[in-house]
Amino acid sequence: MALTSSMEDYLEAVLILHQKHGSVRGVDIAVHLGVTKPSVSRAVKELSKSEYIVKNTDGTLSLTDSGLQIATQIYEKHQFFTRQLIEAGVPQDIAAQDACKLEHVISETSYKKLREAAWPSSREVIPSDE
Repeated sequence: MALTSSMEDYLEAVLILHQKHGSVRGVDIAVHLGVTKPSVSRAVKELSKSEYIVKNTDGTLSLTDSGLQIATQIYEKHQFFTRQLIEAGVPQDIAAQDACKLEHVISETSYKKLREAAWPSSREVIPSDE
């Protein structure tokens, strides 16, 4: 299944919430993304079918290896674009919104070239927000 930007957002949300809280439930994703619980249920079902997410016996959600790989790539792009836009003078809230759009549409080739241009001494490591 080719992932839609919406499905990528769900994977990214699971990654972020897991990093913050250690475990992730559907309701956590709904709050984080501002969507309904039925929307989360549908997305989780699709992502589970495609083996990007696993629903654990305790009801929590985890990323599979392939889900983690995609979520990490999306999150890194989000961080990169947010940081670049803020450094260019874009207000933080607008930068975060625009980064969310950019992270889904840019090719890997273009992203890597932009990242190299922004951080030529660090071709593989993106500075952390923390």
